[in-house]
Amino acid sequence: MSLLSLLKIKHPILLAPMAGVSTPELAAEVSNAGGLGALGLGASTLNDAKKQIEHTQTLTDQPFQLNFFCHTPEALNAEHARAWIDFLSPEFSRFNTTPPSTLNRIYPSFLENDDFLELVLATAPKAVSFHFGLPHAYQIQALKAAGIVTLVSATNLAEAKAIEAAGIDIIIAQGIEAGGHRGIFNPTIDAAINTADLVQLIHQHCQCPVIAAGGIMTGQQAKHMMRLGAAAVQLGTAFVQCKTSNANAAYRQALRQQPLTQITASISGRPARGIINRWHTECDHPQRPNVPAYPYTYDLAKQLHQLAATHGHHEYGAFWAGSHVAQIRELEATDLINQILLEMCS
Repeated sequence: MSLLSLLKIKHPILLAPMAGVSTPELAAEVSNAGGLGALGLGASTLNDAKKQIEHTQTLTDQPFQLNFFCHTPEALNAEHARAWIDFLSPEFSRFNTTPPSTLNRIYPSFLENDDFLELVLATAPKAVSFHFGLPHAYQIQALKAAGIVTLVSATNLAEAKAIEAAGIDIIIAQGIEAGGHRGIFNPTIDAAINTADLVQLIHQHCQCPVIAAGGIMTGQQAKHMMRLGAAAVQLGTAFVQCKTSNANAAYRQALRQQPLTQITASISGRPARGIINRWHTECDHPQRPNVPAYPYTYDLAKQLHQLAATHGHHEYGAFWAGSHVAQIRELEATDLINQILLEMCS
């Protein structure tokens, strides 16, 4: 069965499920235009996730995907936490504030309990995708038994083979160019393969359909990935500028005026690509201590960003973006999809 038939979509274009940026309105616009819309729910509470899903279902009767994080839950290393808090203390001092004394695990993992699994089964989306690893085997079985298509991000061939062996339906080949968090299973191991090479590698060694993700902004780039073996493409950065995304004004301004990106783990505790700002230029130096585990580090970053923003400073924002952000176009979702389709045919 082809990927389009499996997902019940018209066009081989997927919206990346960007936690904090995706909205029901944006997801619905992409789905209504023939692509696969998405909700990034990895940072959502159970109640908020339910509201987003139900709202999306009122805006479209077309397929869309949900996305969750499958990071292995870790206990807070008190020594790492103290060192990191002390390290960032001067940044808080810029705004005459002291940092918090401890860090919180602000985001749950899909692996921790079955609350999100039960929500997915109850709301029955067409597809559900996972980042940072694989769900438990019984969770995968429950999703497949319900007829829900499963997708998991891979950043290297070993991860792709594990995804296929687990019975997942589709592999998302996330290249190093991708904005936002790297989908690496082990945060200490990143092969850093570019999207084109990763697509070819996975296509050659795996039987599952492959979706290319990372650095894709135009139809020409999408067509190139499909020639290399991708069955579809997934775009995130290209859609951030849409009016229906949840990106704030500072984020949108950075996309237009500072289109240079870099990967850092200093913001969240896991490597992620975003617009270069103070995290990259001031915090990521050789003497930086080890960051606490994800998402404890993210707790401190969010507090610092919120503090700075109240003083009119946005240089601590997590403005996730891919390496080709300079190619961003100010088009709404439907127009962007149509433009990409025209370019793919040229």
